[in-house]
Amino acid sequence: MRVGSKALKETLRSAPLTGTRRPAKKAMPPSANWTTGLAVGAAGPRRYWLYKPPGVRRTEKLPLLVMLHGCGQDAAALAASSGMNRVAARERFFVLYPEQDRLANVHGCWNWYDTRAGRAQAEAHSIDAAIEQVCLSQAVDRNKIAVAGMSAGAGMAALLATRHPERFRAIVMHSGIAPGVANSSSGALKAMRGQSAKASPLPTVASEVRFPALLVIHGAADHVVAPGNGAEAAMRRGERIGASAGKPRRVQRGTRYAATITDYRKSGRLIATLCAIDRLGHAWSGGAAGHSFSDPKGPDASRMIWSFVARQFARAAN
Repeated sequence: MRVGSKALKETLRSAPLTGTRRPAKKAMPPSANWTTGLAVGAAGPRRYWLYKPPGVRRTEKLPLLVMLHGCGQDAAALAASSGMNRVAARERFFVLYPEQDRLANVHGCWNWYDTRAGRAQAEAHSIDAAIEQVCLSQAVDRNKIAVAGMSAGAGMAALLATRHPERFRAIVMHSGIAPGVANSSSGALKAMRGQSAKASPLPTVASEVRFPALLVIHGAADHVVAPGNGAEAAMRRGERIGASAGKPRRVQRGTRYAATITDYRKSGRLIATLCAIDRLGHAWSGGAAGHSFSDPKGPDASRMIWSFVARQFARAAN
């Protein structure tokens, strides 16, 4: 029996775009280094959480990493599973966690796919408003901003960087879908299942604007967002810039899952990197044990992300 468009939309609204859920854990209480705020954009008000490394001086400017959660998560859940705040404390950078409103999506999913109705663009504007608010209130180095997302958050991160490439130096998609592949709930479901569709053209960008470098992390055993989506995201970015794929290389550290890494370059400049991880499902690679959508057996995605992002910051400064 064929499933109609209306039924597909209802399915998408009623089922999370992530794997098996565990009972939600209580949010971390605010502290000197973990504070909450509210930003207002085109989609209305959105709460955010901000991690500040200890001892930030008024005279210093620190990088900012924006982290976008997936469905069935909130800011605190992503912070806990990824362990990114520990990396930020060690390497000294701010981490901003915008949070989706449950009135906008009952499962807390960013509506990254809903470009036809305009909800995706409105939410991207609200996230950008949170970024700007933090830049104005904190000692943020505006030349060192990057965005990363998990699952639905990855789709929203890609949309943000597509709409505002000048804002970011790097973008990271963990277990997500490339921009332009879906513009409705039915299209999102098809993409998740690995059913190819004609991608919509992406917005034109002035020739002088440099696209942020892209890191794609995707599990080869992801049964929620088909692994082919990760490869497509990297290939689409490479093709848009005119980059060529290099020879894939295998990497494994200790007993963690092995990964196949492919770089896309143009004139020696890194455009995109695809990291396809063996045996990893729909989960944060190397995440904390005991959390939903987190697999501690994978390579440490948080360290990988910061290493990638820091290299892009350093290249931009030269």
